[in-house]
Amino acid sequence: MSKGRLEGKVVLLTGIGSGMGRVTAVLFAAQGATVVGCGLSVERSAETARQIEAAGGSIDVTAPVDLADRNQVAAWIEGAKQRHGRIDVLYNNASMPKFGPFHEQPVEDYEFTIKNELDLVWHACQLAWPHLVESKGAIVNIASVAGLQGARALTQAAHAAAKGGVLALTRQLAAEGVARGVRVNSICPGVMSTPPIVRLYEELGDKAPVVPIVERVLGGHPGDPQAVAWAGVYLASDEAAWVTGANIVVDGGAAAYM
Repeated sequence: MSKGRLEGKVVLLTGIGSGMGRVTAVLFAAQGATVVGCGLSVERSAETARQIEAAGGSIDVTAPVDLADRNQVAAWIEGAKQRHGRIDVLYNNASMPKFGPFHEQPVEDYEFTIKNELDLVWHACQLAWPHLVESKGAIVNIASVAGLQGARALTQAAHAAAKGGVLALTRQLAAEGVARGVRVNSICPGVMSTPPIVRLYEELGDKAPVVPIVERVLGGHPGDPQAVAWAGVYLASDEAAWVTGANIVVDGGAAAYM
């Protein structure tokens, strides 16, 4: 691969097994990064690695890693530092929500969502922080437009609470990172063409709950995950050296107007 915008950077990337995580891993490797990825599924993570290596990229995969287990996150991050000597970027992509109407969603679903959308970001950021201070590195957190605005068609209160927390955490870490030379930014994807969204359309067609949102966006269809990954390339690169505490919305315009 030719020299890219992330040449020489060691990037921790969570949730590489499918969807936006796989797309991001492939793009980051194509841009010259050494991707240190983790996932829950051994098979899906291995397929991501195969695609990257077939294109001449570099990836170091650890799977399975349960990111809700702080000890497993610590082992993954410390292993990456030992093998590669540095950590330049932490890219928190992984996310596992449960959806349901607020008034009847079980507390177990709420706790599961917070654990697997907010807590895992906290753990990874805190454990990677000393290494990022050392490298004057960067964190990119994947949040969601659910953290910015409500949606009448979607029953996503737990998801919204978790992603709102990710946005608030991003801003606070950016503030604390200024004195340490660590940049912290976030990306809010809208409805993207990921496997869960594709399945929704296959099962429900025009009755899919995301349809009222998608009808308002550029092109009238779910977004390409590549659009989110390219925003991530910018925030992870030296081009964004003076950008911290920022949030990039990648939603086709859905959050910009009624």
